[in-house]
Amino acid sequence: MAHRVDHEYDYLFKIVLIGDSGVGKSNILSRFTRNEFCLESKSTIGVEFATRTLQVEGKTVKAQIWDTAGQERYRAITSAYYRGAVGALLVYDITKRQTFDNVQRWLRELREHADSNIVVMMAGNKSDLNHLRAVSEVDGHGLAEKEGLSFLETSALEATNIEKAFQTILTEIYHIMCKKALAAQEAAATTKLPGQGTTINVADASGNTKKGCCST
Repeated sequence: MAHRVDHEYDYLFKIVLIGDSGVGKSNILSRFTRNEFCLESKSTIGVEFATRTLQVEGKTVKAQIWDTAGQERYRAITSAYYRGAVGALLVYDITKRQTFDNVQRWLRELREHADSNIVVMMAGNKSDLNHLRAVSEVDGHGLAEKEGLSFLETSALEATNIEKAFQTILTEIYHIMCKKALAAQEAAATTKLPGQGTTINVADASGNTKKGCCST
């Protein structure tokens, strides 16, 4: 993969693609990062990733999107794969019921290995194959609502909702980062004041008062 030197971004967010093998994760990755689709794409072996830089509320965000094989034999990769991820796109194939039924297993794994604040979106991929549909959009919405996830149906072939899915995830991550930064600033401001007070007390007080402080 050609590497382009790019230091012009405000944030770097790692997003993982998860879901069963054959649901279209690699084509979602190539559609979003290179605007390409390959009908002959083979199963991913191991892990690959690609990046794309875009604007989120006036900030330049570099998305580093990781794609792993969905097959069971590559499961050993997962804990390292999830490390540092702040977002996940959990993909199933609307024409294969089994891939939808396995969503809960993927969610369990995600919650075991990933940060508890990770932003997760569920995507029912291959919406262009509506005539072969085995999972209704209502079912998709229902499960997403039950699990507290965002949800979209996508088509990597027709580029439907691919951009929207990643933009939604990245915007939500950005909002969480802003809230965390604000909370940290407020915490720092409030702890500073008692800290100054303690210093004055210790300087002005005798050792006995100091003991009294510790015992209260």
